[in-house]
Amino acid sequence: MSKNQTMYELRLKRFEDAIALKEPDTTPVAPWVDGLPYFLYPELGVTHKTALYDHAKAMEAHIRYHREFEPDANCTNSMFLCGKAADFLEPTMMDWPGRKGTPLPDESIYQMFEIEHMRADEYDELIGDYSKFILTKYLPRAFKGLRGIENFRIDPSVCIMNLPLTPIAAPDVQGALTKLIEYGRIQAQADEVFLKFIGGMIDLGFPPIFAAYGESPFDVISDYFRGTMGMLYDQVERPEKIKEACAFFADIQIEKYVAMKDAPLPVRRVFFPLHKGMDGFISDEQYRDLYWAPFHRILARLIDMGYTPIIYTEGSYETRCAFIREKLLEFPPGSCMIHFESGDFAALKKMFQGIACIFGGVPMQMLEYAEKDKIVDRVKYLIDNCAAGGGYVLDASGAIEIAKRENIEAMFETARTYGKAR
Repeated sequence: MSKNQTMYELRLKRFEDAIALKEPDTTPVAPWVDGLPYFLYPELGVTHKTALYDHAKAMEAHIRYHREFEPDANCTNSMFLCGKAADFLEPTMMDWPGRKGTPLPDESIYQMFEIEHMRADEYDELIGDYSKFILTKYLPRAFKGLRGIENFRIDPSVCIMNLPLTPIAAPDVQGALTKLIEYGRIQAQADEVFLKFIGGMIDLGFPPIFAAYGESPFDVISDYFRGTMGMLYDQVERPEKIKEACAFFADIQIEKYVAMKDAPLPVRRVFFPLHKGMDGFISDEQYRDLYWAPFHRILARLIDMGYTPIIYTEGSYETRCAFIREKLLEFPPGSCMIHFESGDFAALKKMFQGIACIFGGVPMQMLEYAEKDKIVDRVKYLIDNCAAGGGYVLDASGAIEIAKRENIEAMFETARTYGKAR
């Protein structure tokens, strides 16, 4: 077995032991990074724009980062979006560096817009005929490049020979379908490079942190269909419609995961960023019934299939922790990982001890602004209070963009020397 293969197996076991609530040989260190490698190696000339338009070049920075700091997992998703494909379809829900006419600098991550791609009175239409709604309403609203596809119909009134397909001959429909085909070609090329990157990182000895991803059904509707403001109104005016739609989207996700049940994936973990469940955003009752209940069904199905859900909370979750703890008690110990952006990590470890692996704990603000000794103290605090007995992975409070080099070095060095099982 080569050195890289040996390190791959060691890192994978270290991570899996932590998830299984066992104490690994040393505290796993797997900080999530987005633009950090571009910031650390400016001589490479890589930016977020590069990551969107030249995946191969962006790979160089991430490979260099992994070789220098040797994290226990490949925790990056900087290259999973394709700028060329976005230029072609013109999504309305976001802006990105490199888009024609954008005010964003090359160093910026993409930015999201709040747009209602579904009206409040269209829930029944969405659920009643999902494919038709997506094809004729959502796509032309969400992508400027697909306007025209709203006229796509299959006419079953006269079914002789090819007559039901006659509407496809309309120029605007043909234009939209042609764009979809060309988009598929562009995206396939980008996917090939990204998969090559994942495979290359495995060959170098770095297992991916997850192999698939999803979202809470509530977030899917809020992020992509109704927008945040629309969803806030709907929680008051039509909560039953939200429940029905969330159950529907939970079924769609579960069907997708069932299809990959026996897929030969390098790790069996699914990543879920929780965008809009933080403290104060919705009431406890709304969180329980509208947000968590359909999400819980997805978690249960994945766990039953032998997958580990990675629950990545965003924002303050102090008022949600006790509720989540009670819900995770319904699953076998060590079924989930759960990330916290903030909070008392000593208390969080006690709360989830014997239930789920927690990760996070190093504030990104400290990595960017604090002195090195503060980082050393923070890492020691996290290891002292969270690592004993397993069930902890050292990570930052979010995806790292900018940080002092000496602070990144201190985080890894302290974890490696102080975090060994004792």
